[in-house]
Amino acid sequence: MSFGNAAWIWRNGSLVPWAEATFHVSAHGLHYGSGVFEGIRCYETANGPAVFRLSEHLERFYASAEVYGFKIPYTLGELTAAVTDLIAANELESCYIRPISFMGSGSLGVHPGKCPVEVAIMAWPWGAYLGSEGLEKGIRVTVSPWRKFHSSMMPTTAKACGQYLNSILAVQEAFARGYDEALLLDKDDRLAEGSGENLFVIKDGVIYTNKADDSILMGITRDAAIEIARAEGYAVESRSLELSDLVEADEAFFTGTAAEITPIRELDGQPIGSGSRGPVTAAVQSAFFNAVNGRDDRFAHWLTYLNKAVAA
Repeated sequence: MSFGNAAWIWRNGSLVPWAEATFHVSAHGLHYGSGVFEGIRCYETANGPAVFRLSEHLERFYASAEVYGFKIPYTLGELTAAVTDLIAANELESCYIRPISFMGSGSLGVHPGKCPVEVAIMAWPWGAYLGSEGLEKGIRVTVSPWRKFHSSMMPTTAKACGQYLNSILAVQEAFARGYDEALLLDKDDRLAEGSGENLFVIKDGVIYTNKADDSILMGITRDAAIEIARAEGYAVESRSLELSDLVEADEAFFTGTAAEITPIRELDGQPIGSGSRGPVTAAVQSAFFNAVNGRDDRFAHWLTYLNKAVAA
């Protein structure tokens, strides 16, 4: 992943050149991780660039900040306009979008005190997070020795900067052992999620995924996958998942803004089902890409077009 030719960043209310989008080294968020962020994708469609589930992502952005006790000083409408203006300024047809808000420079006590709330948005070209081959053939995952933290330890439903140290530890360890991604268990040895993805397993044509109290972030792509799968005629059930559910599954896949719908072909050297992308996963994946690329009117409400005439 590189930032390509992205030239502009939105920072605290205005577009600034990429190289000038700086903050002070004493920012509270840099030292303590006191910030929240979102990952959003914009897709190329026949009617121009369209952002996938922008309002839902921004609503979670505000909710995450509220959990951590600070207020993002811009309205939903202002940030919506900021995202679309930024994509247009960078002349991007498809891209990844990263809004971030954090406590700035003012104090380095653990309590942020009166540190100002900073807000920035980045947008740049970013292809398949786990590789285009991974989308087609599936990826190799390993159970991490690191556990996903419980909601009694940190708020698992908030997408906060510092919380991702847990994911960094897990994915670094997995990469060091030659795997594509890590799979974290929760404190009770149940399946939680990947380092940045939600998990689905398929058995006898039924799709299963876990719940908020299984130490997961309630992913927006996860929610879309559930709705798409049901619209395609599949039964989807939410329940706690054991490691044996994955070992014995016919198919499995990850979901996430970056990962999109990525099949899992192998767990710790053992194939899942046939060891390749299965038919249910392929069907959900195909329907997902039809939706995000504007080819399925059933999900047109998920797309925010830069072309205002299309949106109207």
